[in-house]
Amino acid sequence: MKFLAIFALCIIGTFANPCDDFALMQEAWNTMKHEETAILYTVFKAYPNIQAKFPQFAGKDLEEVKDTAAFAVHATRIISFMSEIISLLGKHDNLPAIKSSLTKLGQDHKGRGITVKQFDEFHKAFHSFLHTHDAWNEQVDATWHCNENEIRKIVNAALE
Repeated sequence: MKFLAIFALCIIGTFANPCDDFALMQEAWNTMKHEETAILYTVFKAYPNIQAKFPQFAGKDLEEVKDTAAFAVHATRIISFMSEIISLLGKHDNLPAIKSSLTKLGQDHKGRGITVKQFDEFHKAFHSFLHTHDAWNEQVDATWHCNENEIRKIVNAALE
């Protein structure tokens, strides 16, 4: 009987909730987060309508602005926010801070006329960037999507 109980626990452990593997997500992110301008470039290239929502870049040639200080500064702001949220994951006491930050993000962007659809497009392009890195694999992908779904629920609620 003990054997069956141990076997059952082993099987359950194999199917652990990927949302709980915060360290894996954080480690993968740490290998990519320093490519701020490449990330924002990827988003703008895939969805020019998103670039149009940034007043300092609206109507400008992406190839001309991608190497400017203004572009680098804004990209760093975006990625720094994402890094902060990712670093807070995995600690129950951080949940109120995470929720508050994400709600504010959604509210601020709603005030700028950003829609859930545009936020989704941003994340699609962002994911295409992430998938190009060696640190990205099926396990990271599962963990990332699981956590991101929860994050997006909070942001989307504030956008609607």
